[in-house]
Parts: sequence; C-alpha cells; structure tokens
Amino acid sequence: MDQSKALAALSALANETRIELVRALIAGGRDGLAAGEIARRLGVSSSRLSFHLAALEQAGLITSRRASRNVFYAADANGIGGVISYLLNDCCKGHPDISACCLHPAPAIRPAQ
Repeated sequence: MDQSKALAALSALANETRIELVRALIAGGRDGLAAGEIARRLGVSSSRLSFHLAALEQAGLITSRRASRNVFYAADANGIGGVISYLLNDCCKGHPDISACCLHPAPAIRPAQ
C-alpha cells in the first residue's frame, strides 16, 4: 500500500460512526450486512449512512454488492489489513515493541473528561 492510499484509509477511519460501521461489518462476516440492517444497528439515518459507507468504500475499506433490491456491505479484509500492514511494516519498520502490542488486546480508550 502506498502512502496516499494509507492516508485516505486512515482519514476515513477517523470518525466515530465509521469505526462503529467497520466493527459491525467485520462482525457481519463475508456476506456482510444489508444497508437497512446497518442503519438499524447504528441508529443512523439512511442519508447519513450512505455518506459514511461511500467514504469507507472509496478508501478501500469496505465492499458492496447488490442482491435484488438490497445493497450488502462487507469489510474488505485486504484493505483493512493493508492499512495495518502499512503502519506496522512501513511506518514502524516492524519495531518489536510495537508489533508485540498487536498480539494482545488493546486497553479500552476512555474519552477525555
């Protein structure tokens, strides 16, 4: 992955709704989730959801497919993995301490008070 694609993906992920969207789509598996189901799960309007889905799809982090009258969205494992790989291998040069952190669940991030 080149730097411009990595920056576009990181920029797309820098939004609370989009992070929740990616989480939901990863949990949705390879078949993905219908747009209406995603909207219900996240409590987001259809127009707002379309905006976020378009940003993630354009950044190469999710894919879409039409089935009859529904559009299903799924996480793009190659796109998400590419961003993580870029950060670990290009930016961090495989630094052992940083790589080791990826082997364990990250501590919960608490909102600033």
